[in-house]
Amino acid sequence: MLNREDMLELTRRMNLARNCFFRIAGSYRDKDGFDDGSFNTSFLKLDQRDKIEKLEIAKAVIFAETNKEIKEYDFCGRDKQIAEFKNMLEALKECGLKNDALLDVLYDIVSENYVREFHPQGDFGIFMFYGSYDIKIKGADKTYMDDSEEVYSFIICAVCPVYEDYDPGLPECGFLYPSFKDRSVDDAHIAVLGNTGFLPCKL
Repeated sequence: MLNREDMLELTRRMNLARNCFFRIAGSYRDKDGFDDGSFNTSFLKLDQRDKIEKLEIAKAVIFAETNKEIKEYDFCGRDKQIAEFKNMLEALKECGLKNDALLDVLYDIVSENYVREFHPQGDFGIFMFYGSYDIKIKGADKTYMDDSEEVYSFIICAVCPVYEDYDPGLPECGFLYPSFKDRSVDDAHIAVLGNTGFLPCKL
């Protein structure tokens, strides 16, 4: 089960003053899932309007109602597809989203499944975020200390409707990997927003 306080702790690092993201990438698709352009850049190079817009998208994935709209799924098991998907996410996290070839594979898989399961009425975008959070030690009085316990590196995927001028709406589905549990990394789980049908395996 996801902990609401853990999710809120992450969202507090998703604003202009306390931004936790280093890189953002994405692919724009038409309603049939065909590629209509992609990008991959440093998050810090975005102008302020784009930063605010994209932060709201990332935040919406994990700010969703915990254990109802966003749920935790187990990666453990012997299913080959699940293992391959986890390995792909781990590789994307380790390279900080700097592997365009691997991103293209993910975009195609997500797009194909999204079109089949969600039946989009218009264009949509697949947005990927890479960030890290230096987890501060929390004292007995629940105040944060200067020292950190560990660094939580993660990726977020958000699939959103896209309108004129590539203007995205809020995500219909997405995920956070690895899961953030008990204020620590949990790479045995993934937190998924919405129907898991857009993923390449059954969790």
